[in-house]
Amino acid sequence: MSVQQPAPPSSQSITWQIVAIVFHTFIAFLCIGLPIAVLPSYVHDHLGFSAVIAGLTIGLQYLATLLSRPLAGRAADTLGTRRAVTLGLLGVALSGALTLLSAWVDSLPLLSLSLLLVGRLLLGVAQGLIGVGTLSWGIGQVGVEHIARVISLNGIASYGAIAIGAPLGVLLVQHSDFAWLGVALIALALVALAVISKQTAPPVVRGERLPFWAAFGRVSPFGLGLTLASIGYGTLTTFITLYYLEQGWQGAAWCLTVFGACFILSRLLFVNAVNQWGGFRVAVACMSIETVGLVLLWLAPSTLFALIGAGLAGVGLSLVYPALGVEAIKRVPSSSRGAGLGAYAVFFDLALAMAGPLMGAIALRQGYASIFFCAALLSVAGVLLTLVLARTTRPVTY
Repeated sequence: MSVQQPAPPSSQSITWQIVAIVFHTFIAFLCIGLPIAVLPSYVHDHLGFSAVIAGLTIGLQYLATLLSRPLAGRAADTLGTRRAVTLGLLGVALSGALTLLSAWVDSLPLLSLSLLLVGRLLLGVAQGLIGVGTLSWGIGQVGVEHIARVISLNGIASYGAIAIGAPLGVLLVQHSDFAWLGVALIALALVALAVISKQTAPPVVRGERLPFWAAFGRVSPFGLGLTLASIGYGTLTTFITLYYLEQGWQGAAWCLTVFGACFILSRLLFVNAVNQWGGFRVAVACMSIETVGLVLLWLAPSTLFALIGAGLAGVGLSLVYPALGVEAIKRVPSSSRGAGLGAYAVFFDLALAMAGPLMGAIALRQGYASIFFCAALLSVAGVLLTLVLARTTRPVTY
């Protein structure tokens, strides 16, 4: 008598499993997006500190995320993915409490700023824990054959949450005061903690534990390709407003809207592309499209061409992270998946950290249009590197 095998889960079932996990990414990035548009003016205009300190308040969170990647990877591998995400959500709640306290003591600007900065550090560490934890949880839940889908949906959750959170934060402060941002962060974190308390995650995988830097070395060739492609994103988001001003145009924000819409739409439409055509092929195709978009931004004679360029850049960049990520994560054992994911994410963090000073220095000498040409050249370098990796890297299958 034969034993009937259970039917494999449907594509829709797998998607909903992933969505239930990346919900926590959405909450985390919503909490990151809420204060991002109002913090600089609060620190500069309300507390009375310089523009440099206002910029530091924003940048400190991203620095904390970058430096906490090893911790996040180890926590996901050793404590378990659900516990790592829970710790991150507790960090978000504590960051909200410090933001609330900062608003209450705004009559003492130095104390208020200090509380705010500590809260930003905690939010950065929380972002790292939740980002790596949800990715590792999703891959462990639905299987390594769905890595690309997990990374894609996680990215949609993060970008979508920031796009929603930034204007909501502005409206919240306009119609109440800064203290309510802290309340909102606490409330959102508590909602996510209530949800996660009812969820189960795969058990901790036993086996070889790679040190972070060993995992970093294994994923670095693919991470370098991600960095080369992602500098274009950092360039666009950082300098598009100044580029528009230099050209005498209006409506720079529409470039960011078009970029984000095309990015998310492409991930939704082509979520299975990596599994169908392979990570290397998809990465090469996407970087090529991104290059065309960046060149259009460089040569744009009008805002229409700039919008088309931004849209193509969004389409191109959309699948680079999951495409190269699939190839990178194959190189680390499943028991060190968190370390591998954390190490790979460092390269995206580096791209955003490098884009500002590097392209800013070029813009001072050559103008803002030239930075998109430079970003296009880096994207071409990413294409060439990926082609080399495709020819020289030993195939790995699960």
